Amino acid sequence: LVAKKQMERVHGYIESGKSEGATLLSGGARTPVNGKGYFVQPTVFEGVDREMTIAREEIFGPVLAMMTFSDGMTGAAELANATIYGLAAGIWTRDIKKALRTAREIRAGTVWINTYNMYDAASPFGGFKQSGFGRDLGVHALEGYMQVKSVWVDLS
Repeated sequence: LVAKKQMERVHGYIESGKSEGATLLSGGARTPVNGKGYFVQPTVFEGVDREMTIAREEIFGPVLAMMTFSDGMTGAAELANATIYGLAAGIWTRDIKKALRTAREIRAGTVWINTYNMYDAASPFGGFKQSGFGRDLGVHALEGYMQVKSVWVDLS
């Protein structure tokens, strides 16, 4: 992670997951390289409820909170949308029509299908809801630097 403060923040989320009843499947410990740096092991929780802190907040660290749903892809979209954040989402399925339909339903700035964390500098990136503002990358990023003005002149 980029700083000690962020590493401590991520560890706070890991402790929160454990204390709120999620099951830690793997990871969760600090893993310094040569005794240095702010590394945290990739961490996986199961048994996560949508009311748990690790399900509701953006952690920005290597923490996966697995949640189950039983209502098909509609249930998955409802679960994904049951947060105030909407930076990104990932869908894995062999049914591309189902994936595209679900991607439309999910309120996130980026939705990856059968991949994750792919970027192209020409494609805009940014979140929905409380996951930031505006767009980075692509032509949409330029809008933040522009002021549109109309000037009308009667030459008659």
